[in-house]
Amino acid sequence: MRIGIAQTDPVFGEVDRNIAEALELIGKEQADLWVLPELFATGYQFRDSPELWELAERVPGGFTTQALVKHAVEKGCHVVAGLAERDGDRVYNAAVLVGPDGFLACYRKVHLFCAEKEHFAPGDRSFPVIDVGVCRAGLMVCFDHLFPESARSLALQGADVIAHPANLVLPDLAQRTMAIRALENRVFTATANRVGTESRTSETLVYTGCSQVVGPDGEVLVRLSSDRVETAVVGIDVERAREKRITKWNDVLADRRPDQYRLRGTG
Repeated sequence: MRIGIAQTDPVFGEVDRNIAEALELIGKEQADLWVLPELFATGYQFRDSPELWELAERVPGGFTTQALVKHAVEKGCHVVAGLAERDGDRVYNAAVLVGPDGFLACYRKVHLFCAEKEHFAPGDRSFPVIDVGVCRAGLMVCFDHLFPESARSLALQGADVIAHPANLVLPDLAQRTMAIRALENRVFTATANRVGTESRTSETLVYTGCSQVVGPDGEVLVRLSSDRVETAVVGIDVERAREKRITKWNDVLADRRPDQYRLRGTG
């Protein structure tokens, strides 16, 4: 199969423009599964919760999800993308998976980063794995990368590829951790980060780019620049993610000892 990652530079609040530019960007190449950045349609740096509320959308009926579905149907591909999901009186930092058959899944970010805790509700759904035909795709968002349990839960559910929309501001941190997540779980990881800056509050955020696809041995298969809008498509052999043995005696999942992972004194 072919995995595509897209590195964008959205203008805050210009949803129509940001979606159009992102879809034009990925429409230039063919991939079975595309990954777009976190909050790719709205931008990231919200000044307050009311501003976030105005830009958040319902899933799957909202404009952003439906635009992604339309593209996936026309191009015969699957797309994972980050967006702000409004549900009831809460807003979640979410990622959707769509394909030629329409909307497939929505994941709500479990591990919120920095000021996200002031505006977003923490995710209330487990990490999903969806069979999209060419692979089993798992979803996580940005700061989830720092917690090994995120990727491990996806691997235990049979994920071949972990799709990872992100807005990374800590240089070369997630690039390293996602290579480790790929290696320790014997899966492919596809991180789509954004570029550019936002200075809508007292803090200036500089997004670090360097989107990447990593193989089950931890090897970086492709990595983009730190500052340019661009894409990359890489061919992978999904079967490599289904072989969990590292020697004839050792299997990275079957050799786990959950009974021994308790903290001392907890019973």
